Order: sequence, then structure tokens, then C-alpha cells
Amino acid sequence: MVHDEFSRSDDIAAILEMKRIAVVGLSDQPERPSYDVARYLQTRGYTIIPVNPNATEVLGEKAYPDLASLPEPPEVVDIFRRSEFVSDIVDQAIKVGAKAVWMQFDVIDREAALRARKAGLLVVMDRCMKVEHWQRSGR
Repeated sequence: MVHDEFSRSDDIAAILEMKRIAVVGLSDQPERPSYDVARYLQTRGYTIIPVNPNATEVLGEKAYPDLASLPEPPEVVDIFRRSEFVSDIVDQAIKVGAKAVWMQFDVIDREAALRARKAGLLVVMDRCMKVEHWQRSGR
């Protein structure tokens, strides 16, 4: 894998232990991958914080237009936006005090990932939280 430096098993395990996840780009449409992943994580005990300027509520949770609008910092920022939007999202994640950034499948920005890591955040790129959780938990 091209992005092995951002798919370290220890980082994945540490992030999966964190429970407050801001899902940037979380759709309110059940057929969308972001909805499926967030719903899965929610049913496994994670607190999901929808971040989508076009939604008011997703999965029974109040949605926020951006990370700066959250009432408290998330532990993880899970990104479901195209790669060209990642840099700004990572900068916001650093600014609000997130502990980790997770970029879903095909969401890739190596420079932003390096910037996040340099700021002290754990970073996983081009992986799916649902898949990783399922593989590690067996459910």
C-alpha cells in the first residue's frame, strides 16, 4: 500500500479506542457510505457528531456546519470528503484540538497528514473505520 506510513496498526488501534467521532461529510441519506459507517460505529458505542452544513440532524444527532462550531473538541475527525477538501479540514481539526484524523478509503492528502502528525495528532489515511473495527472486533 502506498500509504503504509498512515496505516500503522498501533495508530489504528489507538484511534478505535477513542469514542467521540466528528464525521465530516456525514450524509443524511442512508444509502451513502458515510451514513452506513457512522451508523455502524454508533451501534458499537461511539458518539457520532455529524459535520455537514447541509444537514440539521443525522442519525438522531445534531449536525454542525464545521468543526469550529462544535461545542467541544472531538477525539477523532473522520473525513468523508474528497481529497481536495482535506487540507482545510485537517487544519480545522488541529485548531479545535482533535486527537486524531482518519481519512476514509480514497481520501488522500499526504501533506495534510504530515501536518497533522507534526501537530501531534494520530493519522490514518485511505482506510475505513468500519472495516478496521469489524476486523479487530470480529463483529
